[in-house]
Amino acid sequence: MTTQTQLATAAHTSDLRKIYGSGASEVRALDGVTLDLYAGQFTAIMGPSGSGKSTLMHCLAALDTPTSGEVVVDGTTLGSLGDKALTRLRRERVGFVFQAFNLVPTLTARENILLPLTLAGRKPERDWFDLVVDTVGLRDRLGHRPAEMSGGQQQRVACARALVSKPSIVFADEPTGNLDSLSGGEVLAFLRRSVDEFDQTIVMVTHDAVAASYCDRVIFLADGKVVDELTDPTREQILEHMTELQTAALQRSGQV
Repeated sequence: MTTQTQLATAAHTSDLRKIYGSGASEVRALDGVTLDLYAGQFTAIMGPSGSGKSTLMHCLAALDTPTSGEVVVDGTTLGSLGDKALTRLRRERVGFVFQAFNLVPTLTARENILLPLTLAGRKPERDWFDLVVDTVGLRDRLGHRPAEMSGGQQQRVACARALVSKPSIVFADEPTGNLDSLSGGEVLAFLRRSVDEFDQTIVMVTHDAVAASYCDRVIFLADGKVVDELTDPTREQILEHMTELQTAALQRSGQV
């Protein structure tokens, strides 16, 4: 197996901080996060509620601006970019998969998949489009609108949409959160396959140990800090780590 020291860095944060409020009401959602995310890997970000995992993803994906610190994605320092350049980076070099699917209800599956390219004024690579569509098993659903598809099918459309522009990195925020276990497994298997066969880079926020067990690496956050990580994790190892973090969080809050 390729070691992390041999892998290229797809995204990096340095002393990243995100602070909401001030004085007595100040909340440090991120409190000095320095982290490398490696190209060609499937990485999960986990932690108790309020640990900062969604804030970290939003800062990495240029959906939110940190209070201080640095974010580098695909070799580009986000803090150096203006609004137009950030929009272009999100459109052309970053893919997104959200818990709520975020499909356009009036568009067909084909039109939803191609939407990022349409907005960018780019034509799809026919062979790549066909490969992605066939990999997610949507060939017979391309003419259907979201209301005519199951939740699992809609999320596979969202996954195909995230990959069709060949982004440098895909961010997935609780991608199986609204799915049953069977549909969730299908989506996770596709994400895993896209890493193994297409050399895609995926970073996923999840609270689900089963979902995280599909990943190469799990990063654990608590109180806005990186506190641990696992490589080639099993479901049991992840559950053990999450239990320890949850217990520590309850102790700090005086609930146990």
